[in-house]
Amino acid sequence: MHQTHQQDCIELLVEKTRRGQIDRRSFLKAAGMLAALPLAMRSGIGWAQDRPVIIVNWGGDAIDAYQQAWTDSFTRETGIPVRIDGSGPTEGAIRAQLASGRPSWDVVDAEPFTSLTLGREGLMRPLDFNTIDRSKVNEEFATEFGVAGYLYSYVIAWDKERFDSAPQTWADFWDVERFPGKRTMYKWMNGVLEAALLADGVVVADLYPLDVARALDKLDELRPHILAYWGSGAESQQLFLDGEVSIGQIWNTRAIVLERDTEGRVGWHYDNACVTPSSWAVLGDNPAGAEPAMRFIDHALEPEGQIELLKLLGNGPSNPAAEALIPEELIELNCGSVDNLARQFKLDIEWYADHYGSVLDQFLSRTGG
Repeated sequence: MHQTHQQDCIELLVEKTRRGQIDRRSFLKAAGMLAALPLAMRSGIGWAQDRPVIIVNWGGDAIDAYQQAWTDSFTRETGIPVRIDGSGPTEGAIRAQLASGRPSWDVVDAEPFTSLTLGREGLMRPLDFNTIDRSKVNEEFATEFGVAGYLYSYVIAWDKERFDSAPQTWADFWDVERFPGKRTMYKWMNGVLEAALLADGVVVADLYPLDVARALDKLDELRPHILAYWGSGAESQQLFLDGEVSIGQIWNTRAIVLERDTEGRVGWHYDNACVTPSSWAVLGDNPAGAEPAMRFIDHALEPEGQIELLKLLGNGPSNPAAEALIPEELIELNCGSVDNLARQFKLDIEWYADHYGSVLDQFLSRTGG
């Protein structure tokens, strides 16, 4: 299965560890938990009446980040123990958990369209918005089966040494005469079809439902200039560091790192970017029960924890109330700020839930992925 944005955030945390920004004790604690928890589950070990809520993310050092942002404070406030499983809540893994008849997972940090797709099939619990305060996130970032834990964006980044002016739009991205050089885009399609349609003259208000055939034809125009469709954030970053591409569609978290590491040689902005949430969701018949799971999700929507995640990973808070609490040096980087949201378009979760699997096959066939 493809590497998701959440997995990429793990790589960024690894880099922080190498720089000494995360201490050895926290690193070893997280690594030990990652190794021990699946073993305990396979061995049938339980926690009786104090059964923990199992939170599933994408592993590695992201465990430490989630502990700092959410799980430790939740346990202090409620007395409910939490364990983090880092094995990755892909759609296939969630389906396998439920098909086993004895799921060990409770809350997953999944793609928003994954939670919606599985929810419509009756595999996920409808969220209890009596316990979860839905007003903590913008309406567009909550569905019956998932609510945003954080935000991230697909942005235009470019090598300033190659161009006299900055590419501002996706039409600029397609303009190989004004902005020559090789390009890179996201292998797993999120935001790519939208970029192609915007480059072809479609306005944001008319993007959805996506005209797939038109978007693929527009991508064909760019094919000679696409060096690679990247599958991991590290790959997209390296393409710029090595000077192999002059312009690309990459995650804002990688763009932030690139601008810093190249001392400003790589530029980027939120104009015409595609912003999308993660999704907290709860498995049907989860072992810890509905109430503890819903209480955890509500806790994770509090602004303080989301700001901690912004500091650690670069992801934007989904709770608008967090904006007033963000340190000054991080304000412009926050993809979820009112000003930055106004510059971006939002990925349509329902369209992806309905069409992602079948359209992705067409996309990969045409792009050679």
